[in-house]
Amino acid sequence: MQIKGAVVLVTGANRGLGEQFVKALLDAGAAKVYAAARNPDSVRVPGAVPIALDITDPASVRAAAEQAQDVTLVVNNAGSSTGAAILDGELGAYRTEFETHVLGTLDVSRAFAPILARGGGGAILNVLSVLSWVTLPGSAAYAAAKSAEWSVTNALRVTLAEQGTQVTALHVGYMDTDMTAAVTAPKLDPADVARTALAGVEAGLHEVLADDLSKQVKAGLAADPTALYPQLAAS
Repeated sequence: MQIKGAVVLVTGANRGLGEQFVKALLDAGAAKVYAAARNPDSVRVPGAVPIALDITDPASVRAAAEQAQDVTLVVNNAGSSTGAAILDGELGAYRTEFETHVLGTLDVSRAFAPILARGGGGAILNVLSVLSWVTLPGSAAYAAAKSAEWSVTNALRVTLAEQGTQVTALHVGYMDTDMTAAVTAPKLDPADVARTALAGVEAGLHEVLADDLSKQVKAGLAADPTALYPQLAAS
């Protein structure tokens, strides 16, 4: 999948990683970049085409697909982070995370799959997380939703291969965005992450692991749970 000349839809494009995707795509020669956000007036990147899209609203998703019939690459970036924990987090927060990361991503992918097929196949890039593979009890809602989104991504990858659509997943740890403002751990520059992810799309990768943490956690999946949760070894 070549970025130069592509027509791209980026969800959650008005800030953070989404905004950096828009910039990186335009810098790489994309023919058109639809920058999708609930409030399109909040899109600030010159040269982007603002488009209204709330991925949790099926009518909004349908309207965006009707407007952007020329898309060849979809970047499913829109997300939420409620910070809901495992025992005392509100169930409503869990619903928000799943409606956004899982059902919203699925709805957008379903809506644009026929458009991609008509254009020759194209590609989908789903922004996942290292928390697709490991959980923090204090952010259990987000991690659970990202894990489910990983499963949906795998199902999309297998199914859409039949129409020639490439599906790439981005796994990454902390990035320096508004969502992680309270985090004191080292963070990646989202501009670098966007460029790395797009390079993976161009290379035809199924997965892009943008940092050492994601690589380490993925490697630990085949081990005993104590490899990822050392506190269990002491219990």
